[in-house]
Amino acid sequence: MAKRISSSIAVIVVLSVLSLSVYSADKSAVAPKVLDTYPKNGSPAVDPTLKEISVTFSEPMMDKSWSWSYEDKNQFPQMTGQPFYSENFTKCVLPVQLERNKKYVIWINTSTLQNFRNKAGVPAPPYRFTFTTR
Repeated sequence: MAKRISSSIAVIVVLSVLSLSVYSADKSAVAPKVLDTYPKNGSPAVDPTLKEISVTFSEPMMDKSWSWSYEDKNQFPQMTGQPFYSENFTKCVLPVQLERNKKYVIWINTSTLQNFRNKAGVPAPPYRFTFTTR
């Protein structure tokens, strides 16, 4: 009887671990991805009169939820308005004022700030977005 109980417990533990592994794999598989940025990530000669930057995701995102973040405040653009999503919620736009001859480094989510989330609440992985104005 004791052997049968310990075997049953072992099966439950293994099934629980397998279930957690499948859930984790599914959760990471459905995380939204950055498909594109505007300007293009790494662009070396962006027009400083550009008034909006944006990030486009692989799927619709949660409205009014974003983490436009910085690692150095001096490399983050001056915001001229609140972020907003396109009608289909796949593109988030940030109104900005850029300076000439400046490198910008922006994080789309970070390890601690993860408000760019899909409609199911799954956060996009952190993405480093850089460009330099002419």
